[in-house]
Amino acid sequence: MKKFSKNNFSGKDSKQYKKNSDSNFYSKDKNSSKKNNRFLSNSSKKRGINNFNENDKKEIIPSSSQRRKPINKSNIEIPNKAQAIFRETANKKNYDDWIWGKHSVFEALISERAINRIWCTSEIFSSEKFYILLKDLKSKGVLIEEVSWNRLSQLTFGASHQGVALQLACSKTISLQELIDFSNKNSVNPIILALDGITDPHNVGAIIRSAEAFNCKGIIIPQRRSAGLTGTVAKVAAGALEHLPVSRVVNLNRALEELKKNGFLVIGLSGDAQLSISKFHEKTPMVLVVGAEDKGISLLTQKKCDFVLRIPLKGKTSSLNASVAAAISLFHFTNK
Repeated sequence: MKKFSKNNFSGKDSKQYKKNSDSNFYSKDKNSSKKNNRFLSNSSKKRGINNFNENDKKEIIPSSSQRRKPINKSNIEIPNKAQAIFRETANKKNYDDWIWGKHSVFEALISERAINRIWCTSEIFSSEKFYILLKDLKSKGVLIEEVSWNRLSQLTFGASHQGVALQLACSKTISLQELIDFSNKNSVNPIILALDGITDPHNVGAIIRSAEAFNCKGIIIPQRRSAGLTGTVAKVAAGALEHLPVSRVVNLNRALEELKKNGFLVIGLSGDAQLSISKFHEKTPMVLVVGAEDKGISLLTQKKCDFVLRIPLKGKTSSLNASVAAAISLFHFTNK
């Protein structure tokens, strides 16, 4: 609706009318309640309008073309932008390591390919052949997540998934006992790295690269709260993943207890620890636990540690990236 200037009304009318901020209509001043009531009925509207000349009518009652609100260009572009973003996201997402559909997924499962994660609906568990395979994979550390049909459609961007989809891992994992046996066989005082809550695949890949460079004997990754062995991890690791065994465990704390039973000393890294890593000189098979840089090691995991150490910092920086902290610690332990 057009904005009115002071010249559109006479002095008397301009005092009587004011803009109502809650609507597109104009109401009279409160002091003129009788005249205001006159404009509430259809018949009185006509009489009120007749008090003005024809030019005033054109200003107050715009034509149908004038009453039509201008189309906001942004209202048209928003859906188009959303669709464009959706398509762009789908194109950018790498599905090379994804498999969906009952028959395709089943063949991948029985072929014993390395699997990072599985998403499925509750209906899949009613199939005996799937139930047995999924139960076995979960015990080996594969993350299996039950989701709704709509959620699975979102993950696969509307593909015909038939209620199940999986993401392949870039490397096979081994059991915890196999990792323990391998470590003891290849070193007198082996060092194993355990990751607690590190969900960034770039950090995981960088840690794997450092671990292999400093002759670490293996990596332990929990089933949840951790990035899996995705293509991004393999790329950042720059080939190190091909030479370093990885064990994916269902529960990290239970895994640490098992390592203790096998003669390993559990060492945790924390910026709040009292004991400096430079003053620790134990030579024994050990597990080095590294937490996420924002949260650190969980309290429950800290209780499982035999020692909690800190890396002394001399600058104003209060903390280190998880992969950097892991590299410094491994350098210290392998060169003492």
